[in-house]
Amino acid sequence: MKKLCGLLSGILVVSACSSSKDLTNLPATDLYNVAFEDLEATKYKAAAAEFEQVETDHPYSRWAVKAKLMGAYAYYKDEKYDDAVMALDRFIQYHPGNKDIAYAYYLRGMCYYDQIAAADKDQGNTEMAEATFARLIALFPDSKYAEDARQKIKLTTDYRAGQEMIIGRYYLNEGNYLSALSRFNVVLENYQTTIQIEEALYRQVEIYGILGMNKYADGYYKILKQNYPDGTWTAKAAAIMEKIGTQDPTAKSKAEKKAEEEKSGGWFDWMKFGSDDAEKAAETKTEEAKKTAEKKVEEEKSGGWFDWMKFGSDDAEKAAETKTEEAKKTAEKKVEEEKSGGWFDWMKFGSDD
Repeated sequence: MKKLCGLLSGILVVSACSSSKDLTNLPATDLYNVAFEDLEATKYKAAAAEFEQVETDHPYSRWAVKAKLMGAYAYYKDEKYDDAVMALDRFIQYHPGNKDIAYAYYLRGMCYYDQIAAADKDQGNTEMAEATFARLIALFPDSKYAEDARQKIKLTTDYRAGQEMIIGRYYLNEGNYLSALSRFNVVLENYQTTIQIEEALYRQVEIYGILGMNKYADGYYKILKQNYPDGTWTAKAAAIMEKIGTQDPTAKSKAEKKAEEEKSGGWFDWMKFGSDDAEKAAETKTEEAKKTAEKKVEEEKSGGWFDWMKFGSDDAEKAAETKTEEAKKTAEKKVEEEKSGGWFDWMKFGSDD
């Protein structure tokens, strides 16, 4: 048994030694091919080390430059992003005119892009990915990597807008409405092409509705409805507007203002019931009306036909008698004038003449 174990151990050692690669003193071409074979076999760690050895052992060969870029790719596939970025930075710095320089920028951007965390985490990698892709587009707008870089930027922008929305919702749930509005405004101002914009508009309607600022809520609702007429968030905003209306509760209606103007300093002022001042005002108006009526009666009675009609006193009776006597004398005088010297004179009946 002991002899069998020893024999097996010896066989394993020999097999390991025979399978191991002796990379020393290999030509640059052969060393590069070995590294490439390991890369294809998904032996990323070994491939990265072998590509670096090509660069170290044969720094002036044409394979050294290519091995530097391929080594960065092997690190990227092995998710050793920091090592990959360092290798790519060296490549970009020392070989800016290389035919694969656009790919180097693209791969550098991908190192950050693949590390983008959920929207509720730090977005530092998102910013770095955007910056690298933007650099690629600026330097090589017509390269085959530029269009994909543009699409990646759109996605990173959505991530950043999503983070602002998450923070805004947190403040909203905490009742910190001003801070929530600030976050949603960032989305409206800086991320207008993202998928987050529809909800950001709805949140404006929601918060201004809560604050009672209905005119502002109505303004954002109109923008939301115009841009997303059939959207889910638009339907939710419509329900809010139906509930709160568009009239600002702090604004007085025209009818209310007119009523107040009529009350203040006008005929309605003395009609204020339910207070001592109202009762005093009513009494004052009544007294003034009474005095005016009495004064009018006095004016009519003094010096006119009503003067002799003062009943209830001796002077009134004397005045009546005087008026009667004067009327009687006037009538008798008229008869005398008609009888004397006129056509009535020969008609005197009951006398000798």
